[in-house]
Amino acid sequence: MPFLGKRFRQAAVAAAATVALASGLLAGLAPATSHASSHREAPLVAADPQVDGTDLYAFVSPDKPGTVSIISNWIPFENPAGGPNFYSFAPGVNYDINIDNNGDAKPEIIYRWIFTNHYRNTDTFLYNTGVVNHLTDSTLNFFQTYDLLRITGGGTTTLLHDALVAPSDVGDASMPDYATLSQEATHTGPCGGCKFWAGQADDPFFLDLRVFDLLYGANFGEVGHDSLAGFNVNSFAMQVPKKDLTFRGDGSGIVGIWTTAERQSIRVQASDGSQSFSGSFVQVSRLGNPLVNEVVVPVGLKDHFNASQPINDAQFGPKVATFGQDPNDLPAVINAVYGLPIPDCDGNPNDGNVDRSCDLVPVFLTGLAGLNQPPSVVGSEMLRLNMNTPPCTSNCSTLGVIAGDNAGYPNGRRLQDDVIDIALRVVEGCLIGGDSCTSGAFATLGDGVNQNDVPFRSKFPYLALPHSGSSTTLTASFIRRV
Repeated sequence: MPFLGKRFRQAAVAAAATVALASGLLAGLAPATSHASSHREAPLVAADPQVDGTDLYAFVSPDKPGTVSIISNWIPFENPAGGPNFYSFAPGVNYDINIDNNGDAKPEIIYRWIFTNHYRNTDTFLYNTGVVNHLTDSTLNFFQTYDLLRITGGGTTTLLHDALVAPSDVGDASMPDYATLSQEATHTGPCGGCKFWAGQADDPFFLDLRVFDLLYGANFGEVGHDSLAGFNVNSFAMQVPKKDLTFRGDGSGIVGIWTTAERQSIRVQASDGSQSFSGSFVQVSRLGNPLVNEVVVPVGLKDHFNASQPINDAQFGPKVATFGQDPNDLPAVINAVYGLPIPDCDGNPNDGNVDRSCDLVPVFLTGLAGLNQPPSVVGSEMLRLNMNTPPCTSNCSTLGVIAGDNAGYPNGRRLQDDVIDIALRVVEGCLIGGDSCTSGAFATLGDGVNQNDVPFRSKFPYLALPHSGSSTTLTASFIRRV
């Protein structure tokens, strides 16, 4: 394809490397795993978006470095004007943030959100019956509350009871000061400076999703558009002292984090439209690192992965390997088109032995030695954070660790980290042989989307405010693309 210009060659590399990521991480690693930036990634949760986790973030709080902030996002592709039944968490579901603080791939601590629906008037179709200035206004017809539990081997503690959730942003006329509503949803708990928040926010993930259109339109002409610009998500966030996460841990300050959702196994639909739930709770969603359950796990295993536990991740290796996937197939094509070396840790990409033990295994399975790898670790898929790494205050890079900014992904994940570009460069072998991930041919690897469509907030919960139901951003975006 010598006729491609730089922009199109960049798109081709981004597309091919994305598929290389999809074809490689599970097939080439042992034990093999997957991770997810999960926008409609599996059949069951695609039909049940309230339990579809989209992204997970964890970082040492930049404005409060004695604490760690964790953000869990749910319900992909929320159209801001998507009423009259706007977006809410599923009542009665166990939404969990799981903490492994000794590397055994099991949760030592679980933070659990359980939401409840409330209507002030069921004889109207309206979400709000007038202007809403505060969360407690009677004009907010539908609202949610939640209980927040902290579960350890020593028992369960209720941190919050009936805490109010920030509503969907219906529009400027209905909610003229949405920032106040969002702020009122921040609650403090009985844990010495901890904060919790739940509500609607701008979707902070940024990327061009059109790779699924036969590699950016089959002619690489579809690149550089943030596919999630203008969309919202539902989120919950926590900011807790570091010691709360190291409770009964191994003392390293390194934690593994993943988020899950559990529904009761039996749902009964009555003829009058009512539903009831019973039976044991079954895990239906799981999310750790970005980008793998969405594009790596074959469709026949996606629901299985969502129901699985990190301790059992080795089970996916042989099942995915039977698809004959080779993480060096597409890098070989990229070598021919773009001149990048074929990645192989043993230095011999043509020996028939795919070896990525020096880069992909530590980045995606165990943590990086000397940075965020626990002293004793079971290889498993989760977001790993070394809480002893101070937050970056100057010369920070959206490329995180591979650009020398150890406070970023894959040492945890900040909102501003460009995980698409990071993953592309690592999968293409920028960590092999001491090469720089930010210069030479690697410097241009990316999907053309390098930042979020709106700025993040500087303080907890950090997420940008949601796009208002009055916004025309999505309409304008659609018109531009047509």
